[in-house]
Amino acid sequence: MSLKYAVLAALLEGEASGYDLAKIFDVSVANFWSATPQQLYRELDRLAEGGLIEARVVEQLRRPNKRLFTLTPEGRRALGAFTAEAPRPTAIRDELLVMIQAVDSGDPEAVRASVEERMEWARAKLARYERLRLRLLDGRDEAAFLAETERVGPYLTLMRGRSFEEENLRWGLRVLEILELRSTARAVGGGDAV
Repeated sequence: MSLKYAVLAALLEGEASGYDLAKIFDVSVANFWSATPQQLYRELDRLAEGGLIEARVVEQLRRPNKRLFTLTPEGRRALGAFTAEAPRPTAIRDELLVMIQAVDSGDPEAVRASVEERMEWARAKLARYERLRLRLLDGRDEAAFLAETERVGPYLTLMRGRSFEEENLRWGLRVLEILELRSTARAVGGGDAV
């Protein structure tokens, strides 16, 4: 999938500037799709040229003018057609997993530190996701929110992001436990007991 559909989906929230979209990506879309601000701006230009979004310029007195983007009917059709396609399977490309694959020939302490850092990232993301969840619920319980909300997609993707980071924490704890067991076994001359 290209960034194109992630941007179109983010614009379902309504009119947004490139800066607004970067913030939307950071807090809600980042749990399943990442993009730098430069990538977003390039994609916005391509989408506008392709007629999938419209841009209007808002003049500002003390700041540079800004462009606000909205979906066009063609953009909504393209997004609708995209949702009817079968998605490609997810492919994981993760340097940490390569390090863990090589831990037996590498530096277990450095790998352990990398796992702990990944777990800290997961905790930080979970805290952000919880703040977003509370903002979406706006004082309601989940059942009331789901019954009343106009758009359920942002909540469903948030649920997936939360479960992904929760699993990262579970996995990280198990990795650290196994590395510690192996280290202890080697220290007492017991070999590779796990």
